[in-house]
Amino acid sequence: MKHKSFIVPHDFTQVATVALNHAIETSKRINTTIHILHVVEKQEDIASATDKIDEIIAAHNVEGITLTNNVRIGNIFTSIAEFSAEHQAEMIFMGTHGAHGWQHVVGSNALRVVTSSPTPFIIVQEKAPKSGGYKNIVVPLDLHKETKQKLAIVAKLARYFSSKVHIVTPEETDSYLKYQVETNILFAESYFKELGIEMDSSVLPGKDFDHEVIRYSVSIDADLISIMNLNRQGILGVFTTSYEQAIITNDALIPTLILNPVETTEIYGAWFD
Repeated sequence: MKHKSFIVPHDFTQVATVALNHAIETSKRINTTIHILHVVEKQEDIASATDKIDEIIAAHNVEGITLTNNVRIGNIFTSIAEFSAEHQAEMIFMGTHGAHGWQHVVGSNALRVVTSSPTPFIIVQEKAPKSGGYKNIVVPLDLHKETKQKLAIVAKLARYFSSKVHIVTPEETDSYLKYQVETNILFAESYFKELGIEMDSSVLPGKDFDHEVIRYSVSIDADLISIMNLNRQGILGVFTTSYEQAIITNDALIPTLILNPVETTEIYGAWFD
C-alpha cells in the first residue's frame, strides 16, 4: 500500500488538537504519516514552537502512526499550500471555532487555500471523533455535474470506514429539474452499489436547504458532511454564501469535507488504494 500523508495545521488551540485526533482516527487502518505544521513569523520563535509540538506528539503516541514536527517561518495559509504540495498530502485536517470563529476559516488568505487547493480539507469544530471514524456520511447532491466528483472520495472513505452514505437532494417543483435530480440520484445509487457501499437517498425541502441538511444529519447521527466548492473564480469563492457557512459552522459540530472540482477524478480516485 502506498504511504499516505496527512497535514494538521496546529496553532496550539484545543480545536487544533481535535483536528489532530480526527487525523489520527482516520489513520488507524492505513499506512499514514501525519505532519503537524506550525508557522511562526520570526526565527526566534522556532525553538519554542518546536518544543510545543514535541509535547503534542508525546501526548498522542499511537502505535503504527507517525507524527512529524514541522515549524516554518511565513504565512500559515501560504505555508499550508506549499507544504501540502511538497508532501503530496491526501488530506488536510483543520479546526475552526464555529460561527463565532468563522473568520478563522473565511479570512481571505485561508479561503484562498481552501478554495484553490486540490487537496481535500476536513474542517472540524470542538467535537472529538467517534471511535471507528466516519460511519455515516451525508452527501448533498445538486444539479452541477462537478458535484458528482464528491462521490469518488466519499466512496473511498466509505469503503475505508465501512460507512453508510446518505445522498440528500433539494426538492424541485419544475418537472425538468426534478428529472435531473432523479437522474443524479440513480447515478449515485448505481455507483455506490457497484462498489458494494450501503447508501440511501432522501429529498429535502429546497427552502433553507442548508438547515435541512444539518437537521437531517443530526437525525441520523451523521459523522461527516461533504460539500463541493463550485465557485473558485472569486477571491471569497463559494464560502461567502450562507449555505456553505451554515454547513461548516453547524451547531451540531459535524465535521465538513470540502472538495474543489478537478478536471479528472484521478486525484481523488487515488485515495486509500
